[in-house]
Amino acid sequence: MAKGSLYPSESRSFYDRCTGTHIRQITTSSCLHHHPFFIIPAYDNAMQRMIFISYRTGTAQIFAEERATGELRQLTDRPDISEWSVHPGRNGKAVFFTAGTSGWRLDLETLEERELVDFTATTLREEGMVAAAMGTTSVSHDDRWWAVRFNVGKESALAIVDTDTGEHNIILHRDNIGHLQFCPDDANLLYYAGPLTDRVWVIHRDGSENRRLYKQNVEKKEWITHETWIPGTRELAFVDWPHGVRCVNVDTGIERQVTTVNAWHAISNHTGTRMVADTNFPDIGIQIFDARDGVGKPETLCYPGASSIGEHWNGPFPYTAGPIPVYAPQHTHPHPSFSPDGKYVVFTSDRSGYAQIYEATISNT
Repeated sequence: MAKGSLYPSESRSFYDRCTGTHIRQITTSSCLHHHPFFIIPAYDNAMQRMIFISYRTGTAQIFAEERATGELRQLTDRPDISEWSVHPGRNGKAVFFTAGTSGWRLDLETLEERELVDFTATTLREEGMVAAAMGTTSVSHDDRWWAVRFNVGKESALAIVDTDTGEHNIILHRDNIGHLQFCPDDANLLYYAGPLTDRVWVIHRDGSENRRLYKQNVEKKEWITHETWIPGTRELAFVDWPHGVRCVNVDTGIERQVTTVNAWHAISNHTGTRMVADTNFPDIGIQIFDARDGVGKPETLCYPGASSIGEHWNGPFPYTAGPIPVYAPQHTHPHPSFSPDGKYVVFTSDRSGYAQIYEATISNT
């Protein structure tokens, strides 16, 4: 089928055998699916649609579940989408993605694809399966700005694109740039991941005040990863693998513990009051915990049953001497994230043999 095609709802419901949580399976087709990376919203703020990737046509294409009807709509039909770059706009009008060397804006009413920018770069992502190799992008919470990283030779570059005009400024060149995220409380402030031994950096949208926010203790092989903002606090949370989640205030530099559970990919809800995380080595299910009380007592939401491939996580920090080849297909990771209203958690699981998308209902919202 082609762009614009409608597929009947594939929704089916069941309850988690251990927690009793209601879970809705959104996709069932015998192929690979996944929602956007956990730092990227899967829904628009009004929750009209849930955006996802499906391989049901043979290649990675952008789809939407129309939540009013449950129907699945194919939004693209092209061979070159960078599947982890996909970022829905929060106002529900557009989806942004990269393909080839260009950045595109997909109108969700007309399905027109408009090329916003052509970087004429070698590639918009690194080789591999993790970090900068995923090619994630970030849209500011007012939908005005789009942050995209790309390569210029052996160097990484960070561009800020106007989502209306396509005008852009390259604000940074350096050795490594990945996992860009606008601060939810300040569209002039971004986090980005630097090298694996020195990840935690922030920069202003105009390129000023590029600085390290947290210095990793490399001698102790501290494994800092999967950074995310906590809305309403100007704090950046990060996983101190496998010892829990900590955070640091971007203005004061004050650090604090959020939780000690072995959170893997952890992110806040839209109010910054709770966090959700998948777990690994051991997998103790998807956990929800308070983001602000300094204790973060975890509560198991459900058990996703994903294969969560990535043996390099089952040991000490492996990147002391630099990047190494790893096998960690991202569609095998749950990557949970909250819906805008805080009532659901969306996640991906290959429990059935194919990566499918699920939505768990939070009972105590």
